[in-house]
Amino acid sequence: MAKIDFVKQLQALGYTVIEPAINFVSFEYEIPVGKFNGKKVLIAFQVDDSFPMNPPPGPHFKPQLLPITGGGGSHPFGAIHNSQLGGEWQYWSRPFKDWNKTDRNVKSYMSHIRNLLATIPL
Repeated sequence: MAKIDFVKQLQALGYTVIEPAINFVSFEYEIPVGKFNGKKVLIAFQVDDSFPMNPPPGPHFKPQLLPITGGGGSHPFGAIHNSQLGGEWQYWSRPFKDWNKTDRNVKSYMSHIRNLLATIPL
């Protein structure tokens, strides 16, 4: 049910959703801010049964936007991994630390993603 709710909320925001793998949802996204402003990418989220109690662990992007750094570190350049979706995908480990202070919905999560993209140095 959680994934269905996530998809419905994405669709309500105007996105056309595809499912590239089990427990993943993906859609085309035009980056609205920052260094990659105007770039069209595919963005994917791993959504499990804990949504909306917990947000997705972080975004997956295709094509890759930043160098793979692996390991730890912090935003913007740390903890960027090859994605389990394979190919040109990359995964950014970006926990949403203030999730409990939001409405716990997709709109709030997309604001988090927008903020991540806005805070990459030019």
